[in-house]
Amino acid sequence: MTEPLPAIVLIGHGMVGQRYLEALAERGATRTHRITVLCEEPRPAYDRVHLTSYFSGSTAEDLSMTPPGFMAEHGIELHLDDPAEHIDRAARSVTSRSGQVFPYDVLVLATGSFPFVPPVPGKDAPGCFVYRTIEDLLAIEEYAKGRTTGAVVGGGLLGLEAAGALQGLGLATRVVEFAPRLMPVQVDEGGGAALLRTIESMGLAVHTGVGTQEVLTGEDGHVSGMLLSDGSAVDTDLVVFSAGVRPRDQLARAAGLDVGERGGIAVDSRCRTSDPHVYAIGECALACDGRVYGLVAPGYEMAETAAEDLLGREKEFTGADLSTKLKLLGVDVASFGDAHGSAPGSLDVVWSDSRSGVYKKLVVSPDGVLLGGVLVGDADSYGLLRPLTGSVPPVAPEQLVLPAGLGAPVALGPSSLPDHAVICSCHNVTKKAITACATLSEVKKCTKAGTGCGSCVKVIGQLLPAAADKGLCGCFPFTRAELYEIVRTRRLASYRELLDGHGRPEARGGDGCEVCKPTVGSIIASLAPAVGASGYVLEGEQAALQDTNDHFLANLQRNGSYSVVPRIPGGEITPDKLIVIGEVARDFGLYTKITGGQRIDLFGASVDQLPRIWARLVDAGFESGHAYGKALRTVKSCVGQTWCRYGVQDSVRMAIDLELRYRGLRAPHKLKSAVSGCARECAEAQSKDFGVIATASGWNLYVGGNGGATPRHADLLAQDLSDAELVRLIDRFLMFYIRTADRLERTSTWLERLEGGLSHLRDVVVHDSLGLCAELESLMADHVAHYRDEWAETLEDPERLRRFVSFVNAPGAPDPTVKFVPERDQVKPDLAVLTIGGAVR
Repeated sequence: MTEPLPAIVLIGHGMVGQRYLEALAERGATRTHRITVLCEEPRPAYDRVHLTSYFSGSTAEDLSMTPPGFMAEHGIELHLDDPAEHIDRAARSVTSRSGQVFPYDVLVLATGSFPFVPPVPGKDAPGCFVYRTIEDLLAIEEYAKGRTTGAVVGGGLLGLEAAGALQGLGLATRVVEFAPRLMPVQVDEGGGAALLRTIESMGLAVHTGVGTQEVLTGEDGHVSGMLLSDGSAVDTDLVVFSAGVRPRDQLARAAGLDVGERGGIAVDSRCRTSDPHVYAIGECALACDGRVYGLVAPGYEMAETAAEDLLGREKEFTGADLSTKLKLLGVDVASFGDAHGSAPGSLDVVWSDSRSGVYKKLVVSPDGVLLGGVLVGDADSYGLLRPLTGSVPPVAPEQLVLPAGLGAPVALGPSSLPDHAVICSCHNVTKKAITACATLSEVKKCTKAGTGCGSCVKVIGQLLPAAADKGLCGCFPFTRAELYEIVRTRRLASYRELLDGHGRPEARGGDGCEVCKPTVGSIIASLAPAVGASGYVLEGEQAALQDTNDHFLANLQRNGSYSVVPRIPGGEITPDKLIVIGEVARDFGLYTKITGGQRIDLFGASVDQLPRIWARLVDAGFESGHAYGKALRTVKSCVGQTWCRYGVQDSVRMAIDLELRYRGLRAPHKLKSAVSGCARECAEAQSKDFGVIATASGWNLYVGGNGGATPRHADLLAQDLSDAELVRLIDRFLMFYIRTADRLERTSTWLERLEGGLSHLRDVVVHDSLGLCAELESLMADHVAHYRDEWAETLEDPERLRRFVSFVNAPGAPDPTVKFVPERDQVKPDLAVLTIGGAVR
C-alpha cells in the first residue's frame, strides 16, 4: 500500500504565500508533499505593491502573481474565499470557514497583516474605508461616484498611494499625518520637506503633526468631515484609513502559539514557531530580531528560509534590509541603510534644491563608509548606491549627490560594484548571480531578480554581459534593420519562413514572441509590393502578427470599446463630410473629439459596429486614418497663402498631397507631419517627424522632431526646395528611416543615434553618398502605386468581416461589459467592470 504524502497546509495566499509555493516547487517539494492552500480572498495572490495601478487601468489579471496553470502543474489544492478559522494543534488539523477539515504534517501561517484603524468616534460610518485589497479599491471607487472630497489618515507609503488614487478619482484630497513629516519611517526632515512641497504643488492639502480626533457624519449618517487634534475641522465625503498595519496573529493566539507583546507570531531564525510543526512567514511573523517586517522583500526571504528548513537545509532569517524605492504621486522616493544617521559619529552629505523638489542625503561614517541615504525627487542613483552600502565608495560621497555639471565627472557604474553586492533586495540576488546570466529574461527566470518591485531592472540591464547581443529578441539574433535587409534581399513574404530560416536555433519551429511578430509584420507590410506580399495587414498569416489595435483596424480604449478616426488630409473637410461624421456619431452613440492632428475622433464603438461605421464613412468618401497603426498619422496645415495675409505658399495643398502620398506607410513607429505656410509656423512643423515650412523661394524641410513627453526640435535638412525636390527628399528620408531604425524608435531618437547624425543623413538622402537614393525612391513609388484603403478592403470581403464580432461563438451578441454613462451631452466609459464572487461591482 502506498504511503500518503506528507501534508503541508498553507494559510494565506498573498505575495509571500505564493513565493513560498514557488520556493517549494523550485526545490522539488511539490512532488514529495501534498499541499493545500486556504485563501481568504476570492482570487489568488496578486501584487499588493502595485495595487494602486488598478486605478490607472490595470486589471486583477494584470496584478496576479500566480502564473496560469501553476497550481495544476504542481498538484496544489487552492481554496479561494474559504479562510482558516481554527487550528487544532493536538490533532494537527485546520478547519476552514466552509467547515472542511484539513490535516497537516506541516502548517505554514502566511496570514499577513490588517490595516490599523485608530479608535476614533465615527470610524465605522458609511464612507470610511481601508486601503489593502482589490475589494477595498472597488468599494472606494463605487462610493466616490458623485462625491467631491476625500481624506486619507496616514502619510506613509500606502497613505500617499491612497491619496493619489482618490485624486485620480476626481476628489479634492487631503492627507492627515500624525508625525511631523510625511513618510516618517523612510525619510528624514529634509526629505519630508521636499516631498511635502512637491505633493502640495500637485493640489493635495497636507496636515502634518496633527491626528484625527473624530470622523463627523451628516444627518444621513454618512461621513461629512473630520475633527483634527489641533481643534480644526475639515469637510470630506470619504475617509481612507492608512495609519499602518498590525500582524494578523489571531489564529496563532487562539491555538496557543507564542506571540509578541505588541503582536506578531514569534519565530526563530528558521521561521519556526513555538510549535515545531508550524512556521510563520511574512507580515504576521515576529522575527528573531524582534521586528515585524512590513515589506515584501523580507517576506520573500522568510518564505525561502521556511522552504529550506522543511527540507532539512541550512538557511536562517535573522533580519532584513529595509531599503525601498518607489514612485508616489509621480515623485521618486528612496531610502536605504541607516537613512536617519542613527549610528554614532555618522556624518551627512546633503544636496537640496527646493525649486526642483530634489533632496539627496548620504550618511557616511567618519572613515568614509557609506551607511545609508535618502533620495527624494531624483532616485536614479538608488540602484547603484544601495549595493555600495557598507563599503567605501570609489569616489567622494559629494560627487554621488551633486547634479551633473556641478561636480567632478563621476565615472562610476554598476561594473564597479563587488560581486557580493546585492542588486535585487526583493529576492536577495547578488551581482555575481546576475552576471552569470546572458539576458534579462534569463535573469528573471533563473534568479527572479527584477520580478519584485522592479527598481533593480535598470542596473541589471547595465550588468548583463550579453549587451553585445543586439538581437531584436530571444527569437532573432538580428536587429530590426538587419531583418529588414534579410526580408528585402531574400524577398521573404512570410514570418514563418523568416523565423525558420534566420531565427535563433532554439526558436525555429516555434511560434515567435510578442516583440518580433508585430515588428516583422510591419517590415513585411512596408515592403509588401517589393517582396510580393499582400499589403493588407489582416491577410492570412499577417493577421496573427499584428498588435492589438491592428487586429481590428481601430484603437482599443480602456473600457473595451474602439475609436474610429477617418483620414482628413491636411485638416481640410467639406460641410457635407462634416455632416456625415456628425450623423454617424449620433446614430451609433459615439463620443466625438477634435484632435490636435486636425481630425475628428469617434469613441465608443463596439467591435461589431466597426464595419457598419466604416461603410457609412467610406460611402461618403472617407478612408482609414491609420490612427491604430505604426504608420503615417496626419499632415497638419495652416490655411496658407490662400486665406492668410502672411502666407507665402499653399500649405493646405502641399499637406494634402503629402498625406495622400504617404498614407498607410508602415514604419517602426508612428509618423507625424505638418506644413506651415510661412515662418510664423502656425502648424508647428518643427515638432514633427518631418515638417515643412514655406519660404518665398519654396519649402524648407525639417526632420527628426518630436512632441510628447520628450520633445525635440526638428533639424533643418534642406531649404528653398521646389515641390518635386521636397517630395523626393521626403521619400528618401522616410524609406531610409524605415530601413535602418530600431523597433519602436521614433525619428527623433533614430536621428540622435544615427552615426554621424544630421550630417550623415544629409549625405545619404541629399547627396546620395551611399548610392541608395534610386532604390529608396523606387520603394516609395511601389508603396504609392499599391496603396489601398484597409477599411474598404475589409468591407469588400465577407470572409474578412467575420472577425469583427465580440464573441466568436455568438456573433450577434454585444459585449455586456462595455458600458457607458452620460457626461456633457455625450457618453463616457463606465469602468467598474471587475467581478467579485461572480457579481459585477
